[in-house]
Amino acid sequence: MMSRLGFLAILLGAFFVVTNRANKTFYDYYSYLWGTDHFIINPEGTEVQLKCDKSSGAGFRSKSQYAFGVFRIKMKIPNKKTGGIVTSFYLTSQGDNEDPNANHFELDFEFFGTTNATIQTNVFMNDSGHREQAFKLWFNPAWDFHTYEIRWNPYLILFSIDNIPIRVYYYTVLQPYPIVPMYVQASIWDPPPEWTWPGPVNWENAPFIAHYSDFGFDACPTPTANIKECYSDRYYWNNLSYIQLSDHEKEVMKTYQQKYMTYDYCDNPSTRKLECVYENK
Repeated sequence: MMSRLGFLAILLGAFFVVTNRANKTFYDYYSYLWGTDHFIINPEGTEVQLKCDKSSGAGFRSKSQYAFGVFRIKMKIPNKKTGGIVTSFYLTSQGDNEDPNANHFELDFEFFGTTNATIQTNVFMNDSGHREQAFKLWFNPAWDFHTYEIRWNPYLILFSIDNIPIRVYYYTVLQPYPIVPMYVQASIWDPPPEWTWPGPVNWENAPFIAHYSDFGFDACPTPTANIKECYSDRYYWNNLSYIQLSDHEKEVMKTYQQKYMTYDYCDNPSTRKLECVYENK
């Protein structure tokens, strides 16, 4: 029979693990990337503000690269109304000073403008992406923080908001998603003028400020770990309950897609790809 002292030790240990994870700060995972005086962090390291005006946007990036994991952050987009401003949280294989239009791997959450509650998800497979699915959200993302999560393992990529699955991308024999180390990044910026689809920016409402918090995530770091080790089932996100959706998750996702999805590349003959037969199944 376990002693009272032993039971107390387990409770204290569990409490330490939970609070230690809960107290992780920006500095534990990320570092400033670009934006100079457009990047603001509170003294505790628990919240970051990224500002965008005519002179610059801003961004931050994970200190390490990762292969597989559960990546999440809390985000609140700017509350001043405009088109054109992009607020994002994403994974990317691109390093510094690389051409953003070059082929690469990337998994995106992106808001285009702040005039409505539409968010776009995208998957890049060492190409230029164009696997967009967009959603008109059931809340105003400028009013409060919400959790945006990307689950990435050897079997699927799952996009969730506030623990609600909205999109799943399954790998196929024809189109596997190679294990390529990626950084975790967040940014706010205005696209070049030739990108007409995000809409024009109303600079009279600048500056536009995005807020980020809750910086901890779970992932397999590379290159400190042998990249093959990232396939190990000792990582919880590689286990059975994470490599497939439960019937309940599938039903929830189907319901939210029917209610809130506004665009699906699989419905467009010009962008439909091989994996569309498997998407959302």
